[in-house]
Amino acid sequence: MNLVDTFFNWEILVISIPALLRGLLMTVVLGVMGIVFGTLAGLGVCMVRLYAPKPLRWLAVAYIDLLRATPILVVLILIYYALPFLDIRLSSMTSAGLAMSLVMAAYSAEIFRSGIESVPGGQTEAANALGLSFFQQFRHVVLPQAWRIVIPPLTGTWVSLIKDTSLASTVALPELLKEALDAQAYHANPTPLIGAAIIYVLLLLPLVRLVGLLEKRANRSTRR
Repeated sequence: MNLVDTFFNWEILVISIPALLRGLLMTVVLGVMGIVFGTLAGLGVCMVRLYAPKPLRWLAVAYIDLLRATPILVVLILIYYALPFLDIRLSSMTSAGLAMSLVMAAYSAEIFRSGIESVPGGQTEAANALGLSFFQQFRHVVLPQAWRIVIPPLTGTWVSLIKDTSLASTVALPELLKEALDAQAYHANPTPLIGAAIIYVLLLLPLVRLVGLLEKRANRSTRR
């Protein structure tokens, strides 16, 4: 067999497309789950990290440091394979979504912290002078300004998380890579893997360009 028949076999690719699309749907669902829950949880952890009593702040710092230092694959394996020894059994989808969300929360918490701390202190002083409560200050003064700062690094982290969804194949979740591997084994041909790689590029390339545009917009806003 030549190179084309081995890696770019059109017939095998066409046959594999339904399985690859099923995997793509699972990848998108898992990615959205990790992004939404992880980002919201990260904002909560950031609030604890900045404003809670010291013992809780220490716990938040420990959580952030530990999860940022631990690969997602390790977190996923611990959740899926270790928790059953504690009589806690989660499905592949739940385990993968939980692992993605936990790690995403740690990264997004640090991103939110850097954005919030970059807001000039004079803004909160002016809000205090106007008699705004803490939550009013945070909602109407601090968060809108911090959000413009955190969007570029946050979206970059989202892109990385979507790429990491391929790790869910280790717990037999039928996401894109898992479906491609199964198709490769069935047809004894690596063409489905090439198809999955193309789908990943088509999915992530617009997001990468979006990150670049958001970074340029943030830089222009900073210079004003």
